[in-house]
Amino acid sequence: MTLPALLSSLRIPVIGSPLFIISGPDLVIAQCKAGIVGSFPALNARPQALLDEWLHRITEELAAHNRAHPDRPAAPFAVNQIVHKSNDRLEADLATCAKWQVPIVITSLGAREDLNTAVHGWGGITLHDVIDDRFARKAIEKGADGLIAVAAGAGGHAGRLSPFAIVQEIRQWFTGPLALSGSIATGDAVLAAQAMGADLAYIGSPFIATDEANADPAYKDGIVAGKASDIIYSNLFTGVHGNYLRQSIETAGLDPDNLPDGDLKTMNFGGGNSAKPKAWKEIWGSGQGIGVVDRIEPVAARIDRLAAQYDAARARVLAR
Repeated sequence: MTLPALLSSLRIPVIGSPLFIISGPDLVIAQCKAGIVGSFPALNARPQALLDEWLHRITEELAAHNRAHPDRPAAPFAVNQIVHKSNDRLEADLATCAKWQVPIVITSLGAREDLNTAVHGWGGITLHDVIDDRFARKAIEKGADGLIAVAAGAGGHAGRLSPFAIVQEIRQWFTGPLALSGSIATGDAVLAAQAMGADLAYIGSPFIATDEANADPAYKDGIVAGKASDIIYSNLFTGVHGNYLRQSIETAGLDPDNLPDGDLKTMNFGGGNSAKPKAWKEIWGSGQGIGVVDRIEPVAARIDRLAAQYDAARARVLAR
């Protein structure tokens, strides 16, 4: 199966993953202009009415870029929808996405057939993130167009499976669009994801350390200073296992090596009165791939480097 046109003409096969609190119009627009899919969680726009303003700005600025640069048009953008029952904004956010005909919707923490149908109704495509083959099958059964395999080492909510294991299992039966998430921070790793069977790489943590990211300066510095060994896997903070920077856990007064278990009752993706954004600001998500992130720089510079590394890796492999 060939990739949908939306995903087949990227500068490099990369989706910038939606980063809770951190991803906003500045980051998304910069990613798209530089040739990769930019994305953000709908819940980052608070209050809900702000989502309309964000989508207006993103749509208009990318259209202006395309008019000015017909030879290198911007990549499409995506909006992440949290489908978990605690998200009391889902219907309103989906209606706003319909108004602006968002080209790609990334769904997380629940698959819904009616949501996929709605997105298809305005001509968009849906990608659902999954942590194992069982959830992957459910997502496709409910009408998702593609999958994002969230493997061990991914930032934020992450799975436990090796990227080899999850991609191999999914590719036994699914030939549609497949992105891979988990410690991908170089162009070499992007090519490796394709070599093992994925179509695209799903990259998040390296974009925290960029000028356009809406992150605390200390958070950006933590990404630059951090290594894979600084990442703690815990379900305490949201009820779902995820990867977080040791430094932020220690700063919050907790012992990273002796964290209690959380449960699903601690998950809350509610509206503006939710305390969860504050928790995410204090406890910083990160993937294990940050050991190669050595500077804070503009998004365009980071994507230029990824593209150069990707092209060099392809040439090196072909030469062998």
